[in-house]
Amino acid sequence: MGSIDISESLNAFAENKLAALKQRNLLRTLAETERLGPVEVRRGGKRLISYSCNDYLNLSQHPKIKAAAIEATEKHGAGSGASRLVTGNHPLYAVLEEKLAALKGADAACVFGSGYLANTGIIPALIGPDDMVCIDELSHACIYAGGRLTAGAVHMFRHNDAGHLAEILKAHRADHPRALIVTDGVFSMDGDLAPLASLSDVAAEHDTWLMTDDAHGIGVVGGGRGSSFVNGGANGSGGRVPLQMGTLSKAIGAYGGYLCASKPVIDLIRTRCRTLIYSTALPPGTVAAAIAALDLIRDDPEYAALPLKKAKDFTAMLGLADAESPIVPIVLGDTQRTLDASKTLEDEGFLVIAIRPPTVPDGTARLRVTFTAAHDDDDIARLAERIKPLIIDAP
Repeated sequence: MGSIDISESLNAFAENKLAALKQRNLLRTLAETERLGPVEVRRGGKRLISYSCNDYLNLSQHPKIKAAAIEATEKHGAGSGASRLVTGNHPLYAVLEEKLAALKGADAACVFGSGYLANTGIIPALIGPDDMVCIDELSHACIYAGGRLTAGAVHMFRHNDAGHLAEILKAHRADHPRALIVTDGVFSMDGDLAPLASLSDVAAEHDTWLMTDDAHGIGVVGGGRGSSFVNGGANGSGGRVPLQMGTLSKAIGAYGGYLCASKPVIDLIRTRCRTLIYSTALPPGTVAAAIAALDLIRDDPEYAALPLKKAKDFTAMLGLADAESPIVPIVLGDTQRTLDASKTLEDEGFLVIAIRPPTVPDGTARLRVTFTAAHDDDDIARLAERIKPLIIDAP
């Protein structure tokens, strides 16, 4: 029997998949985009004002944050050299984790290589094959991935529907020794907040742990402390959300993920969480940048409030529901219509990316408009005027 060219079948598989995606307007490509400052980018040779960046406080461009990263890199080196449990736990980690725990009102914190690594490690470290996980249906993909890795029962509850969650727990909680509820604190594609007070009540009633992914909340809502602290804690408090996860790559302006929780929980995560144990630690410069960013957020809450204020101004201009976060979705429904709208805005000098399935449910393709502290009020008004005709007859 002759040898088979395995690359031929592999290439055919990839080409067929790509053709099918292209036919449905779902083919994704990487567009080289150079950041020129807090809000400006260069893409395709054209300068654009970006409303598609998660750097809500523009801290990745802040002189103090960059200086902290440079100083730490010169002192400690460009990389960490190993996983945290081997030789990569450089001294800056302790400082960062102490500041995160203080911000979140927790006993302790543990930092990960990314938010995705955090969720795919934390959830299966706490929940096993005999247990259950309940996930808000619009939660981030890494939460679903973490749930599947538990090999336990995974249930979806309707978006922000505490009553439906209670029904699921009433029907299934007694069948499992442990249960966990996981939800985004601020939903990345809709910009709305999870009803943490109601979810906390349900969790307490059914002896179920509650975990929030506050990737899009830390730094910009709840006085910079995140979604658990909105309205002075009326949306739940750090104590009522015992597992507060998030990222350092959005409003913090650096990179990485974290979990804030009690000391016993953090000790368990450090010794049993596979994505921590088997991943190289963050570079010292990245950790130093996050430390400097947290100091700025703590010391200047008025600055941290700017992205949400600008989002609220924008929704008021368009007659939309009041923004709850710096994220404002303009749902157009049809994928091609959304791509065309994004191109129209780009021609006008704005970068507003079209978000398509499967990132969002079928029929809900949208422009995802994100606001940062540095966006100019006049530019926001111009953007609102350009978007008005695009949303006529939108679902």
